[in-house]
Amino acid sequence: MSILQVVDSSFDSEVIKCNSIVLVDFGAKWCGPCRMIAPVINEIANEYENKIKVVKVNTDLNPTIATEYGIRSIPTIMIFKNGVRLDTVVGAVPKSTLINTLKKYIKTK
Repeated sequence: MSILQVVDSSFDSEVIKCNSIVLVDFGAKWCGPCRMIAPVINEIANEYENKIKVVKVNTDLNPTIATEYGIRSIPTIMIFKNGVRLDTVVGAVPKSTLINTLKKYIKTK
């Protein structure tokens, strides 16, 4: 699954108006911890491709959204559903931390 790059102008349509769970990865190209967590985000996008939507927001290029959600350090991962922010994880955390956070919101069959 490809991870969609979301910008200020598309955040509303791609994240807020989305009915499924959306994992939003706020980061920047120069950010070392963001580069460290990128493979984990890619793995999650592939493993949960039928259950969640994964998008990235470059905070340098999209300051409006970063400011609106109070992004003070990156990487910051936020989980949304139906336009509501459900959870936030800050920092280059282990994959297990992100999976455990996601599992709280994903309905298992």
